[in-house]
Amino acid sequence: MDTVTRLAAIEDIKQLKARYWRGVDDGDAAMVRSILAEDCVLDYRGCCTDPVTGIDHMPAMNIVLKGRDNWPDNQSPVGPRIVTVHQGNDPDITIESESMASGIWCFTDRFFPTAGGPFKRLTGWGRYHETYYNRGDGWKLATTRIERLRVEVE
Repeated sequence: MDTVTRLAAIEDIKQLKARYWRGVDDGDAAMVRSILAEDCVLDYRGCCTDPVTGIDHMPAMNIVLKGRDNWPDNQSPVGPRIVTVHQGNDPDITIESESMASGIWCFTDRFFPTAGGPFKRLTGWGRYHETYYNRGDGWKLATTRIERLRVEVE
């Protein structure tokens, strides 16, 4: 793969991830589904667990979502919509071939549940570990797993 093709693939994957976070934060299920591989596996287990204390602040998030058609309409993957704000940075993307890639993204996220929830705000920091493939219809997110580095709740 030549340099221009590799750099174009990296940029396509960056755009894909931006659409994922925007779709999640906006509650836009169609946008999220548009970047998911048909047979994706999204592993959210432990995504809201503080690695220091071991406290899981949102146990309902401990799911593995399989298949893009299982992304729910207009809500979080586990139920009624929680307001979220994601910021991602420092993508470390490896193009393994013309059809396979992997990436690690640093991120900060904030969760704002409805009144009476278990907390007022959760702020977390971590890394997404992902794989992508391109089967002729553009790059798609195939797998994701969240590594949580720190969680703070108010």
